[in-house]
Amino acid sequence: MAKIVSLAEAVGDNVRDGDTVAMEGFTHLIPYAAGHEVIRQGRKDLYLVRMTPDILYDQLIGVGAARGMKFSWGGNPGVGSLHRFRDAVENQWPRPLEIEEHSHAAMANAYEAGAANLPFATLRGYIGADLPKVNPNIKSVTCPFTGEVLAAVPAIRPDVTIIHAQRADRKGNVLIEGIVGVQKEAVLAAKRSIVTVEEIVDELNPPSPNSLVLPGWAVTSVAQVPGGAFPSYAHGYYPRSNAFYIGWDEIARDRDSFTAWIKENVLDAKPEDFAKHAGTKPARAA
Repeated sequence: MAKIVSLAEAVGDNVRDGDTVAMEGFTHLIPYAAGHEVIRQGRKDLYLVRMTPDILYDQLIGVGAARGMKFSWGGNPGVGSLHRFRDAVENQWPRPLEIEEHSHAAMANAYEAGAANLPFATLRGYIGADLPKVNPNIKSVTCPFTGEVLAAVPAIRPDVTIIHAQRADRKGNVLIEGIVGVQKEAVLAAKRSIVTVEEIVDELNPPSPNSLVLPGWAVTSVAQVPGGAFPSYAHGYYPRSNAFYIGWDEIARDRDSFTAWIKENVLDAKPEDFAKHAGTKPARAA
């Protein structure tokens, strides 16, 4: 059953050196505040998993927290490359980075297999693609019923999954609204999970179209962190900061400017600093 704790406690209790860590959120609800707390607590040798690693994983890689990453696309969305990611792959700075690249469909199916406690996922994919030539974890299986040859990838079973959501009640049930990616599957596939939320309420609103509820029994820790998805957006709370994503390109190009930014905005900052990014709360359903 989920425990409601501070962000520092949630990360301290659930994220350990050497863990496989998934931080999911598709376009919005990316758990930046939690990722920054992982950096502040000095976690090392993490194997990062994310369908679309963007600035947050650039930061984790740049501080040397990651030994590897499994992903299906990596970049600064709408802007360009992730320069700390590229520096790690091309120059091994600040340390070498093992990478395993998949398609979006393979990652989604692998999370779903992990959530179902299956050893691997099958899909109709990779036909005519080159990824199987460079990724030994993309294999094939033959259907015992039809003889069809399908792609197969290992299930994703993180040690801990971290996501951000709009609300949780005091029992730890979590409501996610807006664009939904693989957050549900990533949490259900993990041994432990952390959910940061904009607010904790007495009762969750009735589900709206395209919303989902993670029951408290499926979540390990919940922490209230208003603004915790900034600079990505939280549907109903605050918009995406396009200026931040554009500005990050220049910051991350240079090792010294990156290191200075991390010190000022992460290492010397506090989780509650994210609260200044929280916008107007959404209207309640009658």
